[in-house]
Amino acid sequence: MLQMEECCTQNNSATLSWKQPPMSMVQAEGYILELDDGNGGQFREVFVGKETMCTVDGLHFNSTYNARVKAFNKAGVSHYSKTLILQTSEVDIKKLVAVAWFAFDPGSAHSDIIFSNDNLTVTCNSYDDRVVLGKTGFSKGVHYWELTIDRYDNHPDPAFGVARVEVMKDVMLGKDDKAWAMYVDNNRSWFMHNNSHTNRTEGGITKGATVGVLLDFTRRTLTFSINEEQQGPVAFEGMEGLLFPAVSLNRNVQVTLHTGLPIPGFYSSRASIAS
Repeated sequence: MLQMEECCTQNNSATLSWKQPPMSMVQAEGYILELDDGNGGQFREVFVGKETMCTVDGLHFNSTYNARVKAFNKAGVSHYSKTLILQTSEVDIKKLVAVAWFAFDPGSAHSDIIFSNDNLTVTCNSYDDRVVLGKTGFSKGVHYWELTIDRYDNHPDPAFGVARVEVMKDVMLGKDDKAWAMYVDNNRSWFMHNNSHTNRTEGGITKGATVGVLLDFTRRTLTFSINEEQQGPVAFEGMEGLLFPAVSLNRNVQVTLHTGLPIPGFYSSRASIAS
């Protein structure tokens, strides 16, 4: 039933397509799609309905999943289809090259966030800090993205980092225990998690500056850069679980997201020495 030529993966999402077997004499009323956990574990239902295509988001990167589908009607349930093996996008740890492209997520953002440029550019209509997340979460691999400062007025403190999906959206990133962030003004920066401020570092941002965020699950670290130079020490260690790129800003700041980037030179040279 699964249409192999129409099934595909992109980043950590999988799109599966199926149809009723051509020789079947009984009309299907619906379908049940099942996926395992990416580690050879038990199958679980991810879709039940009449449609013949489904996209499953939030899978692990660099993982192999098994998918199967069965049909049902009032008379009962069919046999399972042949199992289809799907491979999600890899992160080549040896070359330290990230492969994830993503935009900001309007669905989970604070309502004061303003989106443009295909959800790659954000600002805010409030003087208070508001949080927006990236649409893709990470739990494995090495990932690097950048944010360019398109507008920076009156020396605000935008914050950049990663967060759980349930992070507070109406305060600066890093105020609660669901986010790990660097906030920065025109002169200096601080790291913040659970409202604890650490590692004041000289060097700030202006219009045109670039802030880099590097999340490394192989070393479980979060590192920041400004204009392609590392800002302060390694910001946080022990990073684990599903984490989303995140930003907080107010109406005095506008940023644009750049993804699918290679690991920057300052980090790849250090990593090659450490490995």
